[in-house]
Amino acid sequence: MGAIEQFPLRLRQTEYADLAALFQFQLDKAAIHLAAFTPKNPADKEAYLEKFAKILKDPTTNTQTILLGDSIVGSIAKFVLGGDAEITYWIDRKYWGNGIATAALKTFLTIESTRPLIGRVAFDNLGSQKILERCGFVKIGTDKGFANARQAEIEEFIYKLL
Repeated sequence: MGAIEQFPLRLRQTEYADLAALFQFQLDKAAIHLAAFTPKNPADKEAYLEKFAKILKDPTTNTQTILLGDSIVGSIAKFVLGGDAEITYWIDRKYWGNGIATAALKTFLTIESTRPLIGRVAFDNLGSQKILERCGFVKIGTDKGFANARQAEIEEFIYKLL
């Protein structure tokens, strides 16, 4: 039985105390590579905490912590960038492949009503592309941007949920 069948998945508003666990998840080298568009130095805990302390106070952002039972396994958020509402999520790698990101996004979409909602994903992050598609997002285009995690400009796919 997978993790998601053993424990109920739930979301709750992210609290400052959650940031220590969430910071640890985003240090994983394989996850950083797939996410691609990361901070210049993901290991800078002070910068991470400073950034997310501001985000948690931003009324245009909806940041939720993903829990399995009582364990923090990731985060999901809606934020506004350049006038567009965008989605982001990060799951602890040890939970990948269990349907947690898909279940979390489906749940999130019931509490976050902003539409349209944009999702951006590195061209080779097939798992995240499938998650967005399972949740009703449609690929609408591509863009190129500098990916700190890869120290190169790469293509990203743009998805939209109406």
